[in-house]
Amino acid sequence: MVICRCSVSRSRSKQFRSIFGWNEQSNGEVLSVSTRGHCLCRETGWEFHGEVTWACYCHCDDCRRNCAAPVVAWLGVPLRNFRWIGPSPRTFESSKGVRRHFCENCGSPLGFEADHYSGDMHLYAASLDDPRQFEPRFHVNFESKLPWLEMNDNLPKYEGTLLHAPEDLSDYQ
Repeated sequence: MVICRCSVSRSRSKQFRSIFGWNEQSNGEVLSVSTRGHCLCRETGWEFHGEVTWACYCHCDDCRRNCAAPVVAWLGVPLRNFRWIGPSPRTFESSKGVRRHFCENCGSPLGFEADHYSGDMHLYAASLDDPRQFEPRFHVNFESKLPWLEMNDNLPKYEGTLLHAPEDLSDYQ
């Protein structure tokens, strides 16, 4: 992982930086990184340059079923800073305007795009080259959490999900 620095607009609200986990230094810069991930067979990978926009746990039924897991850990990145490495993944439209990407060879889920999140790529934290570096900042769809799953962290827990660009928190549900 390579660390670089980029300037961040002061217009981004403190609430945005707090909820979405921007790593702001005292001088107004955000640490950004070149980050990679891959599928189980390592045939299909991904890379992005820049900072992670947000990092969270999702408890919705669609995400859980797509990964056969009780909860899914995500990170969001701007699509403009993202690229696939190796063969492009297969894509499954799980619902209207929602595309889930997975390795054609081994079937590992890798990413998610949706029309209502245009310009963003959502990546499964488990596909990171080093998922130990992942630090979730909040939970979404917490009302769908499985009753037998205990999440004893102190992270914010939202009943819905983000329906608009991260800068717009007014409609956070």
